[in-house]
Amino acid sequence: MDKKIKIGIIGLGAMGKGHYKNIKTVPEFEITALSDVNMDGMKDYSEAKFASGEELINKGDVEAIVIVTPHFDHVPLAVAALKKGLHVLIEKPVSVQMKDAKILLDAHKDKGRVVACVFNNRTSQVYMKMREMVSSGELGAIQRVNMTVTQWFRSDAYFKSAGWRATWAGEGGGALLNQCPHSLDLLQWITGMPKRVTANVGFGKHHDIEVEDEVTAILEYPNGAVGTFVTSTAEAPGLNRIEIAGDQGLLICDNNNLTYTRNEVRAKKFLKETEERFAVPPVWNVSIPAKVPTFDELHQNIHRNFKDAILKGVAPVASLQESVNSLELANAMLLSGFLNKPVDLPIDSEIYAAELEKRMKTSRFKKG
Repeated sequence: MDKKIKIGIIGLGAMGKGHYKNIKTVPEFEITALSDVNMDGMKDYSEAKFASGEELINKGDVEAIVIVTPHFDHVPLAVAALKKGLHVLIEKPVSVQMKDAKILLDAHKDKGRVVACVFNNRTSQVYMKMREMVSSGELGAIQRVNMTVTQWFRSDAYFKSAGWRATWAGEGGGALLNQCPHSLDLLQWITGMPKRVTANVGFGKHHDIEVEDEVTAILEYPNGAVGTFVTSTAEAPGLNRIEIAGDQGLLICDNNNLTYTRNEVRAKKFLKETEERFAVPPVWNVSIPAKVPTFDELHQNIHRNFKDAILKGVAPVASLQESVNSLELANAMLLSGFLNKPVDLPIDSEIYAAELEKRMKTSRFKKG
């Protein structure tokens, strides 16, 4: 085998350990360095160990890194890695806010260095098929989009498990920044970005936390379509459902089960031409089989793609430029909640930064 890519992992918590396991399945990678603030947590690993991500970047024998740390550290570590000429894979979200994400975008001057984000659900056949059906025009003009992702139930014990969790200064947000980046990424990846967001945001509505644990947002799209996005970390049992209604039919993904009801005649054509008062277009019920991969398989897809992006120049599954879209959606919903009014996209990142700073100053978490 040709020379392996030497890769380091920054952050060896639960997610970091998962990345370690899945990177091991890619023979072209060789894990050479690990970093975590808890040195004792790395004692069972044989790779070189560093007390900080910065130390690993500067002193580790690595060509690429995976960043699996609390959110505020993502951009500083990625920028430092780019200055050293390393390839970078970042766990979601890319950043806490668009102002910081723009710093990273500006730092990515050498396009020979791969910078990608771990949006692994893009590699699922279910969501790839949904995107294909929308982008190909199979559904016709989109009229309505609804995404409900409330299978994020979290107990108070979860939020108390780490001091940075669910605080403005430690995490920079709640459900939208922690649980929902994958969902927001899929939403915009499949249907495109809305032009305006109006959100009702519950901050600590159900838990003793500073940040949002319930969100209902109305999305307005450039073509006139309207959508909703609903999430909660306090609803049980929850839902994981996407509905996309187009002129040609209705596509539904319910807990990874995909169904398509296709109009034989486009809805707008039928409503103008029928002479019957209560007639509806006849439909075909279309079966769409799609394999549902495991969590590990999805992550292995991302690592193989990261390898191919480095070695072969293929496009990352989720490039840095694309990965900021879900962050902008999250920021837009939070800003609408902060200001209690609709927010146009792209958002004013300076206004968002000022609103976030206000909340960070009174946050219970104080970073050491």
